[in-house]
Amino acid sequence: MNLHPRLFCFGYGFSAAALGRRLAARGFAVAGTCRSEEKAAVLRAEGIDAFIFGETPLADPAAALAGTTHLLLSVPPGEAGDPVLAAHEPDIARIAPQLEWMGYLSTTGVYGDRSGGWVDERTPLAPGTARGRRRLEAEEAWRAFAARTAAPLHIFRLAGIYGPGRNQLRSLREGTARRIVKPGQIFSRVHVEDIAAILEASIAKPRPGAAYNVCDDAPAPPQEVVAYAAKLLGCEPPPEIPFDKAELTPMARSFYADSKRVSNRLVREELCVTLQYPTYREGLKALLDHP
Repeated sequence: MNLHPRLFCFGYGFSAAALGRRLAARGFAVAGTCRSEEKAAVLRAEGIDAFIFGETPLADPAAALAGTTHLLLSVPPGEAGDPVLAAHEPDIARIAPQLEWMGYLSTTGVYGDRSGGWVDERTPLAPGTARGRRRLEAEEAWRAFAARTAAPLHIFRLAGIYGPGRNQLRSLREGTARRIVKPGQIFSRVHVEDIAAILEASIAKPRPGAAYNVCDDAPAPPQEVVAYAAKLLGCEPPPEIPFDKAELTPMARSFYADSKRVSNRLVREELCVTLQYPTYREGLKALLDHP
């Protein structure tokens, strides 16, 4: 590995920051993008080389990307496609020869609805929602980019993410938790620190072209997780609401369009990752004092 490794993250959000903290502790320089000068100032105070990207492209992409050895892409696609590719494909192509690793954060939504059945990385991709289809199109666009440039692309299909500040304990305490019941509904989820551990393991053992499911060992109905969080807090869980009676935003409703169990066997066997939080029970217990 390069003596002076540098991670650049398009979209320095929840998951990227968890990886950034791990790699900074190992001597990486860490850089990333955010959407406002206020957030950039916060990141710079934490030692992150922050740049504005979103409504506008990077002001000086050559300077921002200089010295990058590891590139993480975590900006979601829009209706017009992947915004990073649209704005900076030539700039990333120029640094492709120096990249040791490149990761794209996708979603398990690309598998579509499996009526509660299991999926793994060999399962045909058949997204059933607009969000899932946009993600698959973005995966394919980045794969085509990697084929043209020999960039060392790895795709990570993330299940539902939770962690400090984003979990059912927090929503229960804030009074926003709901226990929506859709018979047969199963979700997979993953703690943000386990996402970072899997990305770190891939960086240590790159396999360009690989795709990995990123999830824990315990797919579960969402109402079960809310009930367990309430038990930890010693409070009554919110009442069950039938899915067809629930008032949901279009995005929230789209999450319930897919029901599946996601296998993480590949990350365990190939990347030798032992999850710190193998189920939501360990994850929520650990968050009890720091929700």
